[in-house]
Amino acid sequence: MSAAAAAAARTVALVTGHSRGLGAALAESLLRRGVAVVGLARHGNDALAAAFPAQLRQVVLDLADVEAVTQWAAGPALSESLAGAERALLLNNAGVVQPIGPAGSLPPEAVARAVAVNVTAPLLLTEGFLAATAAAGCRDRRVMHISSGAARSAYAGWSVYCATKAALDHHARAVAADSLPGLRLCSMAPGVIDTDMQGEIRATPAERFPLLDRFRDLKAGGGLMAPEACAERLVEHLLGAAFGAVPVADLRTLAD
Repeated sequence: MSAAAAAAARTVALVTGHSRGLGAALAESLLRRGVAVVGLARHGNDALAAAFPAQLRQVVLDLADVEAVTQWAAGPALSESLAGAERALLLNNAGVVQPIGPAGSLPPEAVARAVAVNVTAPLLLTEGFLAATAAAGCRDRRVMHISSGAARSAYAGWSVYCATKAALDHHARAVAADSLPGLRLCSMAPGVIDTDMQGEIRATPAERFPLLDRFRDLKAGGGLMAPEACAERLVEHLLGAAFGAVPVADLRTLAD
């Protein structure tokens, strides 16, 4: 076994939303590098399980269920998932773009779900991850929030999405200020990716999302990045020496 392969074998990554889209691509990119992956999602990923039966562990967890996430993050399951890891990674990827529409017209239950998935779950998992890795004496721990350009620019119709992604950015800034031993973290905007979420956006009525034509044009003009290509760049950065140099970043402006 090469030195790189041996290092990968001692790395464990928690990936939320690994069942499809960018999450599936992130999980596959890590697995192909020999990293053990614990996938957290409502549904499993049969293709990855078949391809990497010894490396992938899947946990059925609804990230909108705050009680369930709290119990998993604070219980022994998270610590057991990281047992023996010399390098531990947490990729808070799962997110929802709904509800879309002008403020004052949004269903309260959809707002609550967005906050639970986009903010509450990542913060709970990060707390559990930091506590578990500190207790285990893990000296290399890395957290990547998947953020959005919407965290840094306000868009009509996206008040909830913008606010929840901005929360991840500021969480990363504040945790970085804590200067915790062995911790690197970054809230990363990955760019516009060709996933189911983009399909949801393009299916939104124009009166609920004034920027609809922009996103339709991106799809028609080939302006969407493939999830696999985006995941490769994200994972390469996550595992590299420069990760965490700044707590908030944009993949599109990273130096190659």
